Amino acid sequence: MISVKYHGHSNFQLTNGDTAILFDPFFKGNPVNTADPEKIDCNYICVSHAHSDHLGDALSIAKRTGATIISSFEIAMMAEREGCNAHGLHIGGKHGFEFGFVKLTPALHGAGIEGGTACGFIVNFFERIIYFAGDTGLFSDMELIGRKHKIDYALLPIGDNYTMGPEDAVEAVGLLKPRTVIPMHYNTWPLIAQSPETFKKDAESKFDCTVKIIIPGGTIQL
Repeated sequence: MISVKYHGHSNFQLTNGDTAILFDPFFKGNPVNTADPEKIDCNYICVSHAHSDHLGDALSIAKRTGATIISSFEIAMMAEREGCNAHGLHIGGKHGFEFGFVKLTPALHGAGIEGGTACGFIVNFFERIIYFAGDTGLFSDMELIGRKHKIDYALLPIGDNYTMGPEDAVEAVGLLKPRTVIPMHYNTWPLIAQSPETFKKDAESKFDCTVKIIIPGGTIQL
């Protein structure tokens, strides 16, 4: 059974049996996190960019567990210099793993590392298609992403200021056409305070989708 656990901000853990992927594992310093990063176990870590609230504890977790960091080429090379296992990709590139594949998508945001670029991820995880948008503004090519990949779950930022706000995230739902949407990157700090309930109401009233709100520390089954 596939589960998604939310650690707050953009930090998710996707698990099926003995296989687990972390996304943007920001634990230490995350005011809404409820988990001890020293007790987190995983096989892979997807890092969308190198800002501290997304790279987070990726390096220390990878060193301890032997997990492979999957990210842009520049972040992967940095991780390898730090003694981690890593697999680098670039935007539009796809690579197969034991669970399925990971493909890098564009994200309109800063890279947090010299020469790099921010990204999102399309992940085929045991035949479930998950789109992790990363930190991004709204962009029209989300329609192409949704057309090429029948998205089961879209993880979208709604916090505004640094990423899409709720109104633009609703527009993103219309472009992507996912079956289910999970909001992220909100209510970590006052600057990105938003109402996920309002986003849910607006998205579900305009489009044929379900919005699932996960509280930090909560888990849902896919």
